Amino acid sequence: MRSRRVDHFAPDKGNPRFRSDAGSARAGGTHMHAFANPTRFLSIARPVTPWLLGLGVALTVYGAYAGLFLTPPDYLQGESVRILYVHVPAAWLGMGGWMGIAISSLTQLVWRHPLAGVAARAIAAPGALFTAICLVSGSIWGSRTWGTWWQWDGRMTSMLVLLFLYFGYIALSNASDEKTSVSRATAIFGLVGAVNVPIINRSVVWWNSLHQGPSITIRGSTISSEILWPLAFTTLGFTLIFAAIVVMRMRATLASAKVEARLRRLATA
Repeated sequence: MRSRRVDHFAPDKGNPRFRSDAGSARAGGTHMHAFANPTRFLSIARPVTPWLLGLGVALTVYGAYAGLFLTPPDYLQGESVRILYVHVPAAWLGMGGWMGIAISSLTQLVWRHPLAGVAARAIAAPGALFTAICLVSGSIWGSRTWGTWWQWDGRMTSMLVLLFLYFGYIALSNASDEKTSVSRATAIFGLVGAVNVPIINRSVVWWNSLHQGPSITIRGSTISSEILWPLAFTTLGFTLIFAAIVVMRMRATLASAKVEARLRRLATA
């Protein structure tokens, strides 16, 4: 029992747990556990992080500049349409973040991947942040477009529910003393909470409200191309920044657990 936490950071050849997982992966025809060992994961995460962050910041800055100075105002919404370049990526990452938690939760519950809980924990805080940015920017946009800061319609209410789900997930995960995993109840909560994501996506179709319908679909966009194009840069930029934050949080969690494991080993030696 004393070596349980230390084993998370041991090489594959000395860790029966990782040998078993690798064997199961081969038997199932998948390489899901190829990077289950934290040391192997960190060897890739360290050099990738600055590239994700640097490229993300560059794309975001260029997209924001283009959206502010290189595009015309909308013929109906005027200058307020420029909130689009922050609001839409924030909404996308708020929903995408929870889907990341749901996938990580499923991976932990079904395949017991050692890094699934670490990933879910790392996603929760930035996911909540971007959800809050979406709500705040949407309220500012609504105050100019609708004449009201808030409307209890399907889209805004379901997005607010998503923010509360993030808060609940963070509270549940922090209630556990285990830093490199989450409890089964927390994982189930992350999986069940994903039901809200399609509700957010389809809310403007299911319920009539002040909120506009879907502007961007697989069939095309109702937004003018001369206004739309910077959105691709800010969306990709924010996504890369989000990924960099998640990877940095995962690295910090693993580093903290590694230090704690060493201290425990020295204390009991």
